[in-house]
Amino acid sequence: MNSSLNFKFILGITYLVIFLIGLYFLFSVIDIKDLTNYEFIKSNKDIIFKYKSENFLFLIIIFFIFSILWVLILAPVSPLLFFSGFVFGKWWGTLIIVTFTTVGATLLYMLASFFFRNVIKQKLVPKFSKLRELFIKNDILYFLGFRFIGGTPFTIQNLLPILFDMPIKNYFIATFVGLIPPWFIAATLGSGIEKIIDQNEELSILTVLSSPEIYIPIIAFI
Repeated sequence: MNSSLNFKFILGITYLVIFLIGLYFLFSVIDIKDLTNYEFIKSNKDIIFKYKSENFLFLIIIFFIFSILWVLILAPVSPLLFFSGFVFGKWWGTLIIVTFTTVGATLLYMLASFFFRNVIKQKLVPKFSKLRELFIKNDILYFLGFRFIGGTPFTIQNLLPILFDMPIKNYFIATFVGLIPPWFIAATLGSGIEKIIDQNEELSILTVLSSPEIYIPIIAFI
C-alpha cells in the first residue's frame, strides 16, 4: 500500500513539474503574438523549411516530444495542427499530428485514470448512466464517432472515457482513427496557409477565403 502511494506521489510530482515547466515555456519563451504575426511567419518560413530539409528526423523527434508535453499540459491543440500542416504538408502532417496527439492523449488518459478515476466516476457516472450503458456496448465505435464529430474541447474528449472504464487499447484505436478526418482538414488548412504566404505579400480575410487550399477543406469539413 505504501509503495503504491509513493509511486502515485512521485508520478504526481513529475507530472506537476512537467505541467509547470510547460506553462512557463508557453507563456515566457514562446511569444504567442509572433505565432499569429503574418510578417514574422513569412520572414521565417524559409529558415523553417531549410532546417526541415536538413534535419527532418531530428525535427520529427523534437516535434514529437513537444506535442506530447503540449497535450499533457492541457494546451489548445490547434497550433500543433496548423504547424504540422504548414511544415510537413497535408499528408505527412496529418500522419504525424494524428500519431503524436494520439500518443499524448493516451498518456493523459492513463495519468488521469490513475489519479482521479474514483473521484470522476463518483461525481459524474450517475449523471451519465444511460450514456455509459450505450458506450460500454461498443466503446470503440461510440468514441470514434465522438472524436470524428468534435465540437468538444480536445482535453475534455481525452478525459471523458474515464467515466466508462474504456480499455487503453480501445481508447488508442478509437482516438487514432477518429482524429484522422478533422486533423486532415486542419493540416490541409495549415498547408494551404504556406502556399498563400508564397503567393501574397500581405494577408487578408478575402485572400484566405478565396484560396482553394482554404475553402475546399472548409467545405469538406462542413
